[in-house]
Amino acid sequence: MSSIYDNRAYRARILHLLDDPARVGDSALQYFEDGILWIQDGKIKAVGPADQLLPLPFNVSVREYPNHLIIPGFIDAHVHYPQTGMIGAHGNQLLDWLTQYTFPAEAEFGDVEHARGVAEFFLQELLRNGTTTALVFCTVHPQSVTALFSAAKDKNLCLIAGKVLMDRNAPPELLDTPECAYEQSKKLIERWHNVDRLRYAVTPRFAPSSSPEQLQVAGKLLQEYPDLYLHTHLAENTDEVKWVQQLFPQAQDYLQVYEDAGLVGRRSVFAHGVHLCDSECQRLAAAGATVAHCPTSNLFLGSGLFDLQKMQQHGVHVALGTDVGAGTSFSLFRTLDEAYKIQQLQGVNLAPLQAFYFATLGAARALSLDHCIGNLQAGKDGDFVILDLDATPLLAYRLQHCRGPEDLLFVLNTLGDDRLVQATYAAGQCVHRRGGHG
Repeated sequence: MSSIYDNRAYRARILHLLDDPARVGDSALQYFEDGILWIQDGKIKAVGPADQLLPLPFNVSVREYPNHLIIPGFIDAHVHYPQTGMIGAHGNQLLDWLTQYTFPAEAEFGDVEHARGVAEFFLQELLRNGTTTALVFCTVHPQSVTALFSAAKDKNLCLIAGKVLMDRNAPPELLDTPECAYEQSKKLIERWHNVDRLRYAVTPRFAPSSSPEQLQVAGKLLQEYPDLYLHTHLAENTDEVKWVQQLFPQAQDYLQVYEDAGLVGRRSVFAHGVHLCDSECQRLAAAGATVAHCPTSNLFLGSGLFDLQKMQQHGVHVALGTDVGAGTSFSLFRTLDEAYKIQQLQGVNLAPLQAFYFATLGAARALSLDHCIGNLQAGKDGDFVILDLDATPLLAYRLQHCRGPEDLLFVLNTLGDDRLVQATYAAGQCVHRRGGHG
């Protein structure tokens, strides 16, 4: 279906990454002080300096955004949509927090209308914060998955999600069985996986809430559908790690529990990874798996400080997650700010380009989606965000003193939040505009 957005260009400052800054240095950055982003039929037709691309063909309308910055859409590699209504819930660390807040909130998703309402609000929050792709936990209820995928399909979003598998150590109303988990997941996969821009993730909550039999079922699904994702939690909290040792005494460490079930591979994303040994990091890297670093959540629940340097030394793929509702913001800018501080506390200087990589191109590569999203190269999907550099008086004042694009990016990573986002586009269509839609 055509629209006036199918052949349009946007003129503003433009910033994106062409490669991993850790590998190629500053040459990873491509920045145009006066740039053009040309979108045609939902794809990026061209990007470059205005003085080289103009004039465009007569049928291409150009919308100008003075003192704005265009960046790729952010990618949130770990978030829980059913926990939207409990973000900022006070008190406790992971295991108590799950019992007191998470499980009661998720029990409500047996109601399909409730699931639909939360799904719609959740997606609007993502878009309002400039996030165009997310890897999402649903609940054990199949209708929670259908509600989210239906809402995402309507907006033509690139979204990965799946039904939670959980057959022990949780309230009875949130438990399934290995057989039920398999059948329900299979139906959801057949209905939603690779429909438009949607993809499915097999989603055991974490090892303590799945029996060995259910983890084997998760592995069976991955064998039957090799292009599925695996999405779960790993080594977030020290008490959790000890609990896994008690529940799986035959495993040498937490990761082996997942390895024994065939869950560790190139499309596996493990949230947190705060308390991993060197051997686990080596094996994650060898498998090509990803760790989703969730800084606001790790600080909020007191889980610990993520050792980014160790991950990079072992070659583990790293992406960033907000982990709402333990995470305290949908904004990847707020997440980047806390990620920087966590490294500072460990004597590590997280460079702004590297941080931005984890939230854009690096996350796309980790999710095997860099052929279609992650930066603004020609041929990729038109997922991008227009940022208002005058969004707040402090930001406008501070940006007058920037010494170049890398300094600009660090200020945005440090001071930015949802107020920066003027508009968010998915596949070339405006899916959020500050103050309204369209």
